Amino acid sequence: MCGRFSLFSSHNLLQERFQFEFSETTDWQPRYNIAPSQQVLAIIYDETKRKGQFLRWGLIPFWAKDQKIGYKLINARSETITEKSSFRHLISRKRCLILADGFYEWKKTKDGKQPYFIQLASGQPFAFAGLWDCWEKDDQIIRSCTLITTSPNLLMKSIHDRMPSILQPNEENAWLDPKLQDKKYLKSLLKPYPEEEMIRTPVSTLVNSPRNDEPDCMTPIGEDDLFFSN
Repeated sequence: MCGRFSLFSSHNLLQERFQFEFSETTDWQPRYNIAPSQQVLAIIYDETKRKGQFLRWGLIPFWAKDQKIGYKLINARSETITEKSSFRHLISRKRCLILADGFYEWKKTKDGKQPYFIQLASGQPFAFAGLWDCWEKDDQIIRSCTLITTSPNLLMKSIHDRMPSILQPNEENAWLDPKLQDKKYLKSLLKPYPEEEMIRTPVSTLVNSPRNDEPDCMTPIGEDDLFFSN
């Protein structure tokens, strides 16, 4: 699964990289430890253009009776995305990009769980493949999303048995295109990202608490020997 990530690139850099209009009036703030139930920056295709908006992380399907279901739906498995009732309708009409600079994963060790920060070797921001929905009850409206996961690449395999589905830049348009309805092709985009284009770094357990949202969450604490020893 993927339960934490970061997005600290500037607003201008993100708009230049992903070519979207940002309609929110909220001041842009860098985030270093984004956790489920918090707001994440996502891009949807709004009829004629890419639109950036904040969505709550943890999908609340439109048919849900209680918004608490969102805590169980922070991730969607790519293998069953066209089968599960929470996701199968969204794959055709409500796909989104969830923007990030990196994500965290925990490796089980004899001394406990060691967090790792994983990012692109280029240091550039990227997009997770996601799904979104709009839930309404009484006078409450919540737009929420889930992050799709897939099998791990070699870089991730020794840490965890899942990794987020990161789209290549040339795949992002297809993922957002509402006219594209070929589910087999869409699922083919949800594959492990090439390990040679990623790096991982052991970091402080400061990231364990979502209350800690600061650059120190990403501070390296030593050399990574897992990639070569497993």
